[in-house]
Order: sequence, then C-alpha cells, then structure tokens
Amino acid sequence: MSDRKLAGQFLDAAIGLLERVRDEEAGSITAAGTLLADTVAAGGRLFAFGAGHSSLAAQDVVYRAGGLALMNLLAVPGTVGVDVMPATLGSALERVDGLAGAVLDSSPVREGDALVIVSLSGRNALPVEMAMNARALGLRVIGVTSVAYAAETKSRHASGTFLKDHCDVVVDSKIAVGDAELTLDTVPAPFAPASTVVTTAVLQAVLATTAGALADRGIEPPLLRSGNVDGGHEWNGRVLEQYRDRIFYRH
Repeated sequence: MSDRKLAGQFLDAAIGLLERVRDEEAGSITAAGTLLADTVAAGGRLFAFGAGHSSLAAQDVVYRAGGLALMNLLAVPGTVGVDVMPATLGSALERVDGLAGAVLDSSPVREGDALVIVSLSGRNALPVEMAMNARALGLRVIGVTSVAYAAETKSRHASGTFLKDHCDVVVDSKIAVGDAELTLDTVPAPFAPASTVVTTAVLQAVLATTAGALADRGIEPPLLRSGNVDGGHEWNGRVLEQYRDRIFYRH
C-alpha cells in the first residue's frame, strides 16, 4: 500500500470523526459555549486542563491568536504534554490519587469559574478527581472525552466513575478505544491517532460559540489578535490590560 493511500485514509478518518462531532454533538457544543459565555458575563474566569497528549488541546486555547484572552491553563507539573523525563512518568502521575486536589488548592480557581477538562479515556484518577473537586469548589465543569471508554474499559478511580460522570456538560469526541484509526496486515499494532485533531477542533468550536453568545448579549468578546499582523501587539496589550484580573498566564 502506498504512503499516499495511507495518508488519505487517515485524513478521511479524521474528517469522518469531525463530521460525527458536528452532527451528533452540536447540542453539547452549544451548551458548553453558552456555559463559558455565562461565566464570562458574570465576571468569572476560564480554565482548561488536560494531561499527556490531551493537554495539547487545552494549551491550544490559551494565549491564542483568534482565541479568548480569558482562557487560562490549569497545569499539573509533569503532565503537560511530554514535558517530564522520562515521559512515562506523566502517565503514572495521571493515576496518583490526591494530585488534582493539591493542584486546585494551590491554584487561583474560585467559585463561579469554569473549567474545561480534556481527557480521552476519562478513566484515570487525575481527570476524575479534577472534575469532582472543581465542582465541590463551585466551578462549572465541561468535559471533552470519549464516552466509548466508559462502556468498554474500567475506571482507574476508586469511585469506579469516569470524567463524564462529574461534568455539567460533556462533549463526546467519538474517538474509538485505543485512539488509532488505521490497521495493516503487515503492521502488528493499530496506528495513526486522531484524538488531538478532534479535541482541538471541539474546543475551538466551543469557544467560537462562546464568542458569538457574548456578542449576542452585547458584550464584546475579549479576543486576541495575531502578533504577526500590523497592530496585533497593541490590540492584545489593551485586551490583556483590561482583563488583567482574570488572566493568570502573565503573572
């Protein structure tokens, strides 16, 4: 099989997943975007969290050209992408009980804020406890996860629950268990994961909804511009200064 054919198959698979999310999760995406708009309008702050490769989608909405300036990364040391050595330590940290509570207790989150949690499987202790503890603190929680894992795997949290069980809104990424879209008889393992493509698109769709919902209420969305276009730095400087009490990636 040619490399070009495999590339096309992967892109077709990714497009198919995006179409499923568009058609089947429209209500959840609208609900998530509206929740964030409600939070912004009420003076709340926005946070995003993900562990391992799920953190990539969370990072993509923070300090992002075309994105909301108010979205902050809630980082757990050692789990942000593959920033820890060895990289396998990050996977182990996702299963540590109590870590989420310690992070939240030392973070700036407060009642009335909103937290977006990205976790493909939603089965590890870290995302489950992050959602549970955040809601106990009075935050609204949006989960972006593959619901299939809850049906086909067992939770690794003592409660036996998944991320989806502790959210105000859940967006199902539709990713199959194992996160690999292609197989070949000559390759012993499935390959070509699509979760980053889909979850990143989901979050951007949610935030697009948020911007529109704010505009519909007569509230100018606090959006950032690209620093590589004329006037971008000046625009961003004004936005960052105006909302400095709700932005934590500058401190």
